[in-house]
Amino acid sequence: MKGIRGERLAGEFQKEISSVISGKLRAKYPELSAIISVTSADIAPDLKSAKIYISVYDTDKERAAQSFEIIKENAGFIRHELSKIMHIRTVPELRFIVDGSMEYGEKIDKILLDIGNHNE
Repeated sequence: MKGIRGERLAGEFQKEISSVISGKLRAKYPELSAIISVTSADIAPDLKSAKIYISVYDTDKERAAQSFEIIKENAGFIRHELSKIMHIRTVPELRFIVDGSMEYGEKIDKILLDIGNHNE
């Protein structure tokens, strides 16, 4: 969703979804990874659906994958919690997508560090 209203709404979704995950979802599933961030939200103009990009950072890759699955499986619960918080007529259906940009950035940092160490 483009435009000022769309950007504001996407930002609000990001903030509130992050709050639900770190609060009520973590209370239900204490095994969730420590660092989970909602990196962006892309909401359809008709407010029927939203793509929510999630980044899970964990030293244990299996636990990170399990945390993402828990979030995906609880999309309905998160949507229900949003309906209590947000003041919009309909809360869109949420589709969670892994945002791999943190891992990609980490990989690039390692490569650059290796190059720097080889040049010394």
